[in-house]
Amino acid sequence: DNIAYEEEIFGPVLVCLRADSLDDAIQTINANPYGNGCAVFTSSGSAARYFTNNVNVGQVGVNVPIPVPLPMFSFTGSRGSILGDLNFYGKSGVQFYTKLKTVTSNWPTDH
Repeated sequence: DNIAYEEEIFGPVLVCLRADSLDDAIQTINANPYGNGCAVFTSSGSAARYFTNNVNVGQVGVNVPIPVPLPMFSFTGSRGSILGDLNFYGKSGVQFYTKLKTVTSNWPTDH
């Protein structure tokens, strides 16, 4: 019963949900009617690749928050997170039949 999970809200809000496994996390994200974005923080490249390939959202962050939709990264929400047939920026105004996904990742090294 978390309104921030059940409704699509915008603003400086952080929603953290616990999952028993990576597959459970992906299932929870994909079951939500909205598909704006999500992030995963991990030191495992294989877990990151599995997550980005299987999560059904438009914007994915790996070891970074969700990327902000700037002109070089078209707004790539999916499902209930986008209205109409065109996105806001860039090439997606032409490629409205393509389902885009933006993945941004950061792999810091230990110093």
